Amino acid sequence: MKILLSDSFDAGLPGRLAKYGEVTDDKEQLPSADVVLIRSKTKCTKEFIDEAPQLKLIIRGGVGLDNVDREHAKAKGIKVYNTPKASSVAVAEMAFAMMIALPNQLITAHNSTVAGQWLKKELKRSELLNKTLGIIGCGRIGLEMAKRAKAFGMTVYVYDVVPVRSEYIDGQKELVELLPICDYFSLHLPLTSETSGLINQERIAQMKNGACLINTGRGKTVVEDDIIAALHSGKLGGYATDVFFSEPPENKALLSAPNTLFAPHLGASTRENLLRISDEVVLLIDQFAKGELK
Repeated sequence: MKILLSDSFDAGLPGRLAKYGEVTDDKEQLPSADVVLIRSKTKCTKEFIDEAPQLKLIIRGGVGLDNVDREHAKAKGIKVYNTPKASSVAVAEMAFAMMIALPNQLITAHNSTVAGQWLKKELKRSELLNKTLGIIGCGRIGLEMAKRAKAFGMTVYVYDVVPVRSEYIDGQKELVELLPICDYFSLHLPLTSETSGLINQERIAQMKNGACLINTGRGKTVVEDDIIAALHSGKLGGYATDVFFSEPPENKALLSAPNTLFAPHLGASTRENLLRISDEVVLLIDQFAKGELK
């Protein structure tokens, strides 16, 4: 069996997989690969899959499979899996860190202090206590986000297409009900035809004035130009994201918009999460090697 690591994983993963066959990160060997391991960077398009006639298994280390043409993979008899359990804490902590940083103006405070300014009176902070958080898309990551928000004394409502129940959630609402009542929104949506551009001018108009938006899900679930306009008008009080319409981001107007916080898709990139991803990958490949993968 030849296993191709097409993206970056924990440094110890190749050694753990060596007993199953040849392990390589040389993408020139895609045509002879039986298994391909990807994260977010590699796009398993129809063309990518067609370049790998020996391919039998694709594993994405992370949540979601929108960077894999699953229909074409299925047509070619290729199994496709991800590691949805691994990344929940890492992404939720990233989203929550951003939600703390925005109202506390931590980036401006740091940069101005380093630059020799002392903006003690100019920088105004706001607390999360007694604020309302709306979680849009509440799976494993959303539930971890809710747990942290409740610890900070927030009211937590969620929107999802399936019923969600948790001791950390105060209620589930339709999106039209959720938008006007929340001070903060955290997006944890997969990218589908229904979620693409979901947060747009029309839906931003339904939000509270000054609401803040956190997106650690998928960049294409928001309309970036509508976010920019709302930031400049003050309709949105802030926008923090580590996912973009294109990566690296090409929308310079977004990068220069006020009250923003950006990161280069780091949500799942903790040391601990990379180890958890490796554990799930090894388990999947072990099952595959034994013919036990369902």
